[in-house]
Amino acid sequence: MGSKITVRGVVFSALFAALMVVLSWVNIHLPFTPVPITLENMVVMLAGAILGAGYGFFSMLLVVVLTALGLPLLHGSGGLALILGPTGGYVWMYPFGALLTGFFATRAKGNGVGAWLQVFLAAEVFGSLLCYVTGVPWLAHTLHMPFSKAMVAGFYPYIPGDAIKAVLTAVVVSVIRPYYPASRLVGKTSAQVAALPE
Repeated sequence: MGSKITVRGVVFSALFAALMVVLSWVNIHLPFTPVPITLENMVVMLAGAILGAGYGFFSMLLVVVLTALGLPLLHGSGGLALILGPTGGYVWMYPFGALLTGFFATRAKGNGVGAWLQVFLAAEVFGSLLCYVTGVPWLAHTLHMPFSKAMVAGFYPYIPGDAIKAVLTAVVVSVIRPYYPASRLVGKTSAQVAALPE
């Protein structure tokens, strides 16, 4: 099945990238770790669940690439020092988290409890837990700490908050999707500007 890039999809991707930049300023620093409590991964969840896999991926990739190039997009910082720093492992996974969240969340049918639960699980597993797959080992590597300590510094304290973010994502999606499904937001059936090969 071929896919198309649309003006509407690019615009909404840019809007979610901007949302990531704005909400990255909302963070709480803990005294025992360089990993802050942040709303960044909630934007990953929302981008995937609302825009779908492709444009969710694109929106987060835009942030990661521009940050790596030096633009101060994530809590006022940017450059390779951030991307390769202790928290870089989490940031790398943002596009893939949005991709997989979108892949599974947009397949939820209807607006009942089952659909809500599917969106919640997609957001929790891929928008949250997946980021720790690269985040925690990279944290351990950059700070030269045992993996068990990296789990304490970069995983355990964040799980309850991430579950709340996934719940909020599912609530937002359940409200928005009946009126603005991903196909309508990104204009899959109109306003194409380019065709992508399979």
